[in-house]
Amino acid sequence: MRAAAFTELTGPGGVTIVERPDPEPGPGDAIVDVEACSLNRHDLWILEGDSAMVNADDLPFVSGLDVAGVVRTVGEDVTGVEPGDRVVLCPVETCGTCRFCREGPENLCESFSLFHGGLAEAARVSADRLVPLPDRVATTTAAALPTAYLTAFHMLRRADVGPNDLVFVPGATGGVGVASIQLSDVFGARTIGTSSSSEKLDRLDALGLDHAVQGTDPDGLRDGVTAVGTPDAVLNHLGGPYTDLGLDLLRRGGTMVVCGRTAGRRSEIDVPDLYLGHKRIVGSTMGTQADLERLVDLVAAGELAPEIDETYPLAETGGAFAAMQDRETVGKLVVTN
Repeated sequence: MRAAAFTELTGPGGVTIVERPDPEPGPGDAIVDVEACSLNRHDLWILEGDSAMVNADDLPFVSGLDVAGVVRTVGEDVTGVEPGDRVVLCPVETCGTCRFCREGPENLCESFSLFHGGLAEAARVSADRLVPLPDRVATTTAAALPTAYLTAFHMLRRADVGPNDLVFVPGATGGVGVASIQLSDVFGARTIGTSSSSEKLDRLDALGLDHAVQGTDPDGLRDGVTAVGTPDAVLNHLGGPYTDLGLDLLRRGGTMVVCGRTAGRRSEIDVPDLYLGHKRIVGSTMGTQADLERLVDLVAAGELAPEIDETYPLAETGGAFAAMQDRETVGKLVVTN
């Protein structure tokens, strides 16, 4: 089979199409013929050499978390899925035995990890991590869900967002940003989103964005957000200086959920503002398999349509990463077979 392997950790030019043996299932495994796999910033960090998970000793490395396709075969002791089933993978990997796996939520697992290997024609996965797809949900659509939309969904739940709440999403045009805007709309909340591009913000308007603020400088964004209102929640996938901005803008008793560090690993905050304002800063990573099942149901019911900017054949995976690196896209990029 073909796979888009990372052969150098130097950016998009480090992707090479290689031949690999077809995978065989072990006990509890399923082999999925991959029809679609979306890209995430997580993959790009690995490709750029900016992840502690992968180094030169691991090359060639096949990334790709968000797998959707058709089950080819299953191993021993597999129940619940069978050959021919259309499925999407929940890429969360857990130990299944720690207190967090027993009591939930599972994404707090002490040994939490993520699946990699979807940027290929086939993938060996844990069969119990497969979520069936209704006929109404295309595999390309489903592949957009597991990381970006799962992350945004769980963040909204952690912030206890409800109808008429005001949600601030800095950097609203990437995968998690767009998902946050769309899912806030599903939750009945109002949104403020930012981008450096007026054209991107215009596209978000059609996806449910209520208030657009153009710009990237945190100090410059403050006035634009304040003119709209005081956010009940901030969904922060950027980190860096946007953490202090989000804290400053939050209402008393509001919650900021942080899931990423695109703008920086370190943030400074005004500690008195945190405790005097009874504000909360909450960390969040991915979500649960039950969350993903709920997202599939939302798509099947027509309540959510994941935004896919462009699809690329497997042979052009490097080009897809180049597009992500250039930050010219709105929504998800998906590699298809």
